[in-house]
Amino acid sequence: MRVLGVDPGLTRCGVGIVEGAIGSPISLVGVGVILTPTDAALDQRLLDLDQQLSDWINLWKPDVIAVERVFSQHNVRTVMGTGQAAGIALLLAAKAGIPVMMHTPSEVKASVTGSGRANKAQVALMVQKILNLDTIPKPVDATDALALANADQQANINSIMAQSKPPVQNNFSSPNLNGLTFGGK
Repeated sequence: MRVLGVDPGLTRCGVGIVEGAIGSPISLVGVGVILTPTDAALDQRLLDLDQQLSDWINLWKPDVIAVERVFSQHNVRTVMGTGQAAGIALLLAAKAGIPVMMHTPSEVKASVTGSGRANKAQVALMVQKILNLDTIPKPVDATDALALANADQQANINSIMAQSKPPVQNNFSSPNLNGLTFGGK
């Protein structure tokens, strides 16, 4: 299964693609950052993000797109840009018929490091270890996108494994109680 992780941002949008299957390690397919010029008009920046993210989707053909869920930040301008970038990713996924999964930052941190309170350095180090990379991808937006794709890949594998387990069967036969009853008159 191939997962495209999107760490949404209007100025810098991290993208990372991982691939894996049950019984095999997750591997890096591609990683990068989509940049839009801060001096361009908002509509042009959104169009630029749309075109570049569409190129990633068309080139790598992911099975799932994982997008970081926008959470409340103190800077309204930043959260607006993040939400707009996330909206572009969601729209492109819908147009391509690709399922979307949304994950909070704490869900991603917990999946990758075991703690939902991990810091950026801890997440980056675990992404490097999980994907067996020589170096940590830079900038942090790229690493965050890989962490997101990784978390979603792990969630997908866990879901498939849970569905494929055979139901537990009770092989015990009822004892012959010879007409005795318990707890009643």
